[in-house]
Amino acid sequence: METTAVRTHLVEVVVPVYNEQRALRASITRLQTYLTRNLPYGFRITIADNASTDNTWQIATELAGELAHVRAVHLDEKGRGRALRRVWSESEADVVSYMDVDLSTDLDAFLPLVAPLLSGHSDLAIGTRLARASRVERGTKREFISRSYNLLLRFGMGAGFSDAQCGFKAVRTEIAQALLPGVEDEQWFFDTELLLLAERHGLRIHEVPVDWVDDPDSRVDIMRTALDDLRGLARVGRRTLSGAARIPVPARVERAELPKGMARQLPRFAIVGVVSTLAYLALYSLLRQVVPPLVANAVALLVTAVANTAANRRFTFGVKGSGGAMRHQLEGMIAFLVGLALTSGSLSLLPDGVSHGVELVAVIIANAAATLVRFLLLRVWVFNPKRETAR
Repeated sequence: METTAVRTHLVEVVVPVYNEQRALRASITRLQTYLTRNLPYGFRITIADNASTDNTWQIATELAGELAHVRAVHLDEKGRGRALRRVWSESEADVVSYMDVDLSTDLDAFLPLVAPLLSGHSDLAIGTRLARASRVERGTKREFISRSYNLLLRFGMGAGFSDAQCGFKAVRTEIAQALLPGVEDEQWFFDTELLLLAERHGLRIHEVPVDWVDDPDSRVDIMRTALDDLRGLARVGRRTLSGAARIPVPARVERAELPKGMARQLPRFAIVGVVSTLAYLALYSLLRQVVPPLVANAVALLVTAVANTAANRRFTFGVKGSGGAMRHQLEGMIAFLVGLALTSGSLSLLPDGVSHGVELVAVIIANAAATLVRFLLLRVWVFNPKRETAR
């Protein structure tokens, strides 16, 4: 005989959908059944329809009428971030969460996701496909792009979380509602911006390894999303630098102090890095039309490395005047050589006949690794003020 647990908290699960008439009914029914049987808290499932043009909204309203704990919300514009902002900002639940309609993530990870938030241990929780304990089935292309994006976040923005875009997240509602005014994106970058803002304010992010199976019917435009994410990173870097990202969120944990000057240098270095990466990719793509990939890579990397060192010299490390400029450029060439070795090695390992998109992903990953080396070299050696004092 099944016993009914005492449910003293409320968890809201948002499922953003756009033209999902084929999967919606089966997925919501399965989710409702699972949560009823396995979640020891009260729950509500909110289907957030992002201006679908098929029968998604009709099915959503039918499900809301048929199933307990299910409701439907309609938006006139597309955007996953827009849907989450709408529902989360109006929620009276203790914890708000979301998951993709395809239920790619094993639902057994949901209780470990929300429990630390309800106990007060953590402020946000994310599923991660990149932990050693995770079991993931997806294509090589998406695996490559996902890992390169998260490497860029870690080395370029100093992110401490491992998987920004897994569609399986939860937030304490008061924290979500405090963070939302500081999040500008309404699309796929919404998750990343929310997490970066949370880290900026010293909030605790809990990670849960998940079992995840790729949805072969996914309609996400990967290249467009990647470019939008790079633009989003540049915008977040600018806002962090100007102080505009600071909002009244209660600090939940003591933050470790960064080495002197690094708190100012990191966001500036990130802005320069994102702009340099975009310039490198554009130049590489143009050169690739007339020369082999290794030559295009070397030329594009050399040009952007010179500009990167000059920008970091003035913008990140505050070195003014022309004194020492040539020495700084020559020493910065070591970082260029590291990047050249990594990117050339990545391109050399690719099989013949791969697409231009795969080439770009390979050099992005290599550049992400080289970025960390560049920052350390510039900070501790090239622009170290102690060297100037000793001269």
